[in-house]
Amino acid sequence: MIKYVETTQAITVTVRPLYLDGRSDFFSRRFVFAYFIEVTNHSTTTVQLLSRKWRIDHGNNRIDFVEGEGVVGQQPVIEPGETHAYNSFCILETLKGKMEGAYRMERENGEQFWVNVPVFKLVANAN
Repeated sequence: MIKYVETTQAITVTVRPLYLDGRSDFFSRRFVFAYFIEVTNHSTTTVQLLSRKWRIDHGNNRIDFVEGEGVVGQQPVIEPGETHAYNSFCILETLKGKMEGAYRMERENGEQFWVNVPVFKLVANAN
């Protein structure tokens, strides 16, 4: 599995995308991709992931923007040296596209900041 990594303000986001052939339908132009994400806190303070925003490029001039609280229904608190892992999915209209985004985080002292999610490619049969 290809791995994409980016670090912002001592928070590292690692993404591993996976094409789900068994859930996709070529004739309906429905291509399903899972992505596995790890958010690792390399800072000296506890952080909480408050919200997310995504830019999903279908590869056919269609771009979707998604924003919301937390990730998969959670707003995890991540202690120094700890990692929060989760997985989710997206459905594209083409065989390849890409995603990118950011997480809004908050430190113990109330300071909020954005952490980049690296651009990651979604390519059918690229597993």
